[in-house]
Amino acid sequence: MSTYEFSGFVSFTLAIILLFIGKAALSRVELLRRYSIPEPVIGGFLCAAAVGVAFYFFDLQVSFTLEVRDWLLLYFFAAIGLRADIRTLISGGKPLAILLGLASSFIVLQNLLGISMATLFGLDPKAGLMVGSISLTGGVGTALAWAPTFVEQLGIANALELGVATNTVGLIAACVIGGPIARYLILRHKLAPAGDGQLDIGVGNQEELTTKVDSYGVLWAWLWLNVALITGYYLNEALQAAGLQLPLFVSCLMAGILIGNTRNLLFKRDETYPGSRLGIALIADISLGMFLTMALMGLKLWEREGLLVFIGTVMLFQILLSVLFTVFIVFRTMGKDYEASVISAGFGGITLGSTATAIVNMSAVAKQYGPAHRAFIIVPLVCGFFIDLVNALIINFFVGL
Repeated sequence: MSTYEFSGFVSFTLAIILLFIGKAALSRVELLRRYSIPEPVIGGFLCAAAVGVAFYFFDLQVSFTLEVRDWLLLYFFAAIGLRADIRTLISGGKPLAILLGLASSFIVLQNLLGISMATLFGLDPKAGLMVGSISLTGGVGTALAWAPTFVEQLGIANALELGVATNTVGLIAACVIGGPIARYLILRHKLAPAGDGQLDIGVGNQEELTTKVDSYGVLWAWLWLNVALITGYYLNEALQAAGLQLPLFVSCLMAGILIGNTRNLLFKRDETYPGSRLGIALIADISLGMFLTMALMGLKLWEREGLLVFIGTVMLFQILLSVLFTVFIVFRTMGKDYEASVISAGFGGITLGSTATAIVNMSAVAKQYGPAHRAFIIVPLVCGFFIDLVNALIINFFVGL
């Protein structure tokens, strides 16, 4: 078996090419546009498939250096915070609590399903937690954190493999179900966005040829984003010193909200502000697209083949559960309006993939149908902060049974 690793610079350049390929495919294939399949998903999948072909047919293992990927995620969440209006955030208080309650309820269902499937396959029932909320709602980081406990204390030797394999399939599924769910709900209920037409991330599909932003607009945006990242870093340090462990991207989101709304008060008449606002939206769009492209191109599908039957069966039911719960419960409970349909597009990312997956699904829908400002505030907060705390409590409860 030969191995080859692309350097960080080449990997980054390849991700840009893949993003262009995804955009080109989206512009030429009507089916992809119809179901709002995100551009990075197309390019990232093609790369993962090509790497898999190289492994199976040419005995070549290809890998990528992807350290810059985490910085892109920080830029994206800082941008979300900078563009967040505090009035929208306050109005989102009740919907945020409702969505958190729905996601929490789904975590319980997700774990009960995982435990049931593990029992059905003759495994330790608690192994089902690794194919439940630990790896799906929690993500690969949570799976890595819990694996030693399952191996050492519960005697489940392949806990890590179960968690990582489940997260891989969940990430792929979350990327492709969000758009079709939103399309079905929008057409079924004849929904349309309310308010202004300015998107939270990027620009709409029809605006791309007419949108103009100058170098100073981008430079101002870059400055504000870097200030938000620096502030977020020190805020995260302060919170850790106080005993509160949060992902760094959550601190950057919080810093962005604080700085953005303070800036709105102090620089209302600053003529550079409109340009910087558009620059922030475009940088957020690029950062998110590059992040997800790099996340998908780094998948090593051959590492999951030993658990194919069990993981495939479990994930079939987990995906079905997520779709049914989203369409019949989340959409109805969140108000049955356009915002609810966009939130529904992101719910698969909350429950099957990651925060970035949720946002990229929502962004693809918003580009096609119109903005949903409240959705882009409450979903990142639920995904990135509150749900991790709730998930930890629920996991501890099931482990202790």
